Amino acid sequence: MDLLEGEYEPSPADWVREQVEAYEASGGAEANTLRGGSDPIVVITSRGARSGKLRKNPVMRVERDGKYVAIASKGGAPENPTWYANFVANPVVQLQDGPEPKLYEARLLEGEERADWWEHAVSTWPTYAEYQKKTDREIPVFLLEPVEVTGYSVPPAEAAS
Repeated sequence: MDLLEGEYEPSPADWVREQVEAYEASGGAEANTLRGGSDPIVVITSRGARSGKLRKNPVMRVERDGKYVAIASKGGAPENPTWYANFVANPVVQLQDGPEPKLYEARLLEGEERADWWEHAVSTWPTYAEYQKKTDREIPVFLLEPVEVTGYSVPPAEAAS
């Protein structure tokens, strides 16, 4: 199965760029926890909604039965993280949890399904509940399900005009 291809544009935030680089260079053996803590992370690569360039972000590892969720909390900020728009515009993402990255399809959850996965996310990392208290927006929850179609290929983005 092919992985996402295209031009990678590292994050302007030093800590994000450094954590992603260390995580990928070590196959997930290093830089695999939230900075300054022991909570595990994964690295998600998405295609930029406007630029078409590949973007990489460390996010909390919330997994169940081979599926993951990405919580668009941005620490409880009033706006969504930039990767939110990437997931909506280009839902096939690459997730690395250990040495091998794999493709997943991201789907924004609603209703009971969102509530179930939100509860699981909060039980995995209780700080999400604190983030929700800090903002008036309902924090978006994306379910990432493995792309299992044999021969599936994700074409590179068209050149941004």
